[in-house]
Amino acid sequence: MQDTAAIALVLGFAFVSANLPFFSERIFFVGPLRLPKAAIWRILELFALCMLSLGVGFFVEARQGQRAPQGWEFYAAFVCLYLTFAFPGFVWRYLRRGAA
Repeated sequence: MQDTAAIALVLGFAFVSANLPFFSERIFFVGPLRLPKAAIWRILELFALCMLSLGVGFFVEARQGQRAPQGWEFYAAFVCLYLTFAFPGFVWRYLRRGAA
């Protein structure tokens, strides 16, 4: 896989996974249906999917070559980017549709 395709894959996966908690009323997508699902569940799902996206990125980087060591700055930037990716889902759930 080329570098640009790998980057697009990781960014696309992160964007989709950042918005998933806002489009499902099930806990972790397979649990019981909650109407409405509490915001804490959405935050926990967002955190779990954030870690999964980070893992996918590390996996793709390891497949491309040697993984580079990361400092706290990388993780801070990743979390900020991930929360930015989650903004469309948040707007759709809480600002556009209402809290229902």
